[in-house]
Amino acid sequence: MKIDITRLKSGVDQEVQIHEKKTFSKEELNGTSIIELNDVNVEGIITKNNIDDYILDCIVTGNMVLPCAITLKPVTYPFSVSIEGNTRELLEELNENDKKMENTIDIFPIIWENILVEIPSRVVSEDAENLSLEGNGWKLCTEEPIEKINPELQKLSDLLNEKRGVD
Repeated sequence: MKIDITRLKSGVDQEVQIHEKKTFSKEELNGTSIIELNDVNVEGIITKNNIDDYILDCIVTGNMVLPCAITLKPVTYPFSVSIEGNTRELLEELNENDKKMENTIDIFPIIWENILVEIPSRVVSEDAENLSLEGNGWKLCTEEPIEKINPELQKLSDLLNEKRGVD
């Protein structure tokens, strides 16, 4: 998303409006858990401060499709993220080169990094909430500890408690 800042740089305009819509390809989504990311909307402005730094202030909204943590079926997850800051500093945080911003600023790395931060650790589809999590010979194990004592060890524990006189 390269934004033309020629008029901002020359002082003709006080701000540059951003109205962008982006659909991400499968190649761009490689390495993430996102299945689809279509019609991401970027709305905002870029302004120039007194020391010739460019300030980005925008809101990124859209819907990402992620796999359900239980069934792996696609789940639509809406997101919205607000981004504010100096474009040079934001790009430095991402280890992106500033590339001597002559007449354009590429805000795509900033947008992409903020979208990645919005990916939840897990999503569960509404269909999976009422799903039976047990079957013939299997059961979904959660992180909750199961208090199950081996019957042979229980007998040993009872025997030791009898010798001590503890009921």
